[in-house]
Amino acid sequence: MKVVRSSAVLSFIAAVMTASLRAEAGADPLADARALATAHQGLRIMRISGTSMEPFFTDGAVVVVRPLAFARLETGMLVIYRNRFGETVAHRLVVHTADGWRARGQANDKPDSTLVTPTNFIGVVYATFNDASPAVSAAAGIETVLAAPAR
Repeated sequence: MKVVRSSAVLSFIAAVMTASLRAEAGADPLADARALATAHQGLRIMRISGTSMEPFFTDGAVVVVRPLAFARLETGMLVIYRNRFGETVAHRLVVHTADGWRARGQANDKPDSTLVTPTNFIGVVYATFNDASPAVSAAAGIETVLAAPAR
């Protein structure tokens, strides 16, 4: 049996997961992200820098990123990709074109100038930990991802 998930359902699941993870008082977001990433093959941890994806995730949040086949992307998914300036960006897919996907930050007025393509696509946001402490930014081995105004 094939399970089909719409982007609306995926966004809802991600929002519920984010809210429940945020609600755990005293939790260590970085430790939780590391535990999740090591429990499943191929997951990696990244730290968000910027506010363009608020309220979904905030500056300093830790995200767990999952690889996914490019052909499985859908409108509404949160993706990580490298833009034409060499920056790693976390934004939402808004429209599919013949040449790739147009992405935009949740709080941005306009979409990004770089299309998301099979060549620059890194993965999808699998889990979000918003209550990360400032120490996360100094943690070794955690790549920073921009959630910034469109470029």
